[in-house]
Amino acid sequence: MSTSQARTWQVGVLFSTTGVTAAVERTQQAATLLAIEEINQAGGVLGRPIEPVVRDPESRPKRYEELAREMCDDQGVRVIFGCHMSSTRKAVLPVVEAHRALLFYPTLYEGFEYSPHCVYTGAAPNQNSVQLVRYLSRNFGKRLFLIGSDYVYPYESNRIVGDLFRQSGGQLIDEMYVPLRVADIDMAKVIRRVKAARPDVIYSTVVGDGIARFYQAYREAGFDQRTHPIASQSTQEAEIAQMPVEVAEGSITAAPYFSTIDTPANHEFVRAYRARFGAELPITACAEAAYFQVKLYAQTLARAGDDRLDSLLLHLHEHEFDAPQGRVRIDKENHHTYLWPRVARIDAQGMFRVVDDPGIRVKPDPYMYESRFDPLYERTA
Repeated sequence: MSTSQARTWQVGVLFSTTGVTAAVERTQQAATLLAIEEINQAGGVLGRPIEPVVRDPESRPKRYEELAREMCDDQGVRVIFGCHMSSTRKAVLPVVEAHRALLFYPTLYEGFEYSPHCVYTGAAPNQNSVQLVRYLSRNFGKRLFLIGSDYVYPYESNRIVGDLFRQSGGQLIDEMYVPLRVADIDMAKVIRRVKAARPDVIYSTVVGDGIARFYQAYREAGFDQRTHPIASQSTQEAEIAQMPVEVAEGSITAAPYFSTIDTPANHEFVRAYRARFGAELPITACAEAAYFQVKLYAQTLARAGDDRLDSLLLHLHEHEFDAPQGRVRIDKENHHTYLWPRVARIDAQGMFRVVDDPGIRVKPDPYMYESRFDPLYERTA
């Protein structure tokens, strides 16, 4: 370990600032750096500052793997904050496992995974998909159209949502997948399929730059999201900012966090984020998870006294943090996080407004062992 490393706690920061998912990952990187700066301004951890090793993996899974290996081999990093798409998480996990390192992953995902080398701070399916389907089934018709990008998260998330929708008495009428690269998407074909299916609601797991293009094409084809919405958990403030308000209005998502929620911790987070990065960089649920996971890490590190994996694992589950969404903690059984599910809809000003907030913190159930469409909130903190 170098002299510099001995004086600091080095951590990897592995979010893309270029490529197909850069819009949302830039918000995750920003929130990560904000949390690190706040911790360092307060004296660091045990008198030592956190030193971020920042890299841009360009939204490419192979590049995530290469940079994670470089961080572990060359910088001696033992903790990495990063990844967005599930394909990138799956590329990094073998690296951190081989190096006995720890990945903090701040993005909603499809569930059905556990690694002792990963802390999952985004929502598992029982913390967003169940709530979203319940809202859709109560407020819209029974005909569901599924569309997604061609990789692991969309296939698995669409499977879960389709099953939940059928449990609610709905009908899955069509399902299709499009390339990740926007230039490769045949949007005319997508719209023809939608028109032929005549859905009441669409569940979209299109990711990255393709989101805005799909929403724009949907609007231009004459669909009105106020009556026939697109519901999407991969569409956050960063993606909404890429489209005109009239294109986004009426769209729906489920997440533990929205920048408009009224908590003291959120008001302070939004103030600090805006002061540091300005009004143009959106605040997303993935950014909030990226922020609070650094704070959970710092609390764990203070208790452990060093950043070796075995030491951190002993203390991950011993504390909570007052996150902008509400108090959060890591579950000892599965390394996922207790979160606060909400459903929100885009208003005429282009802002997510919460339309369903039960005010209950939900235990993560990534394998959906005990989560059913009814009852919804049977497992809480």
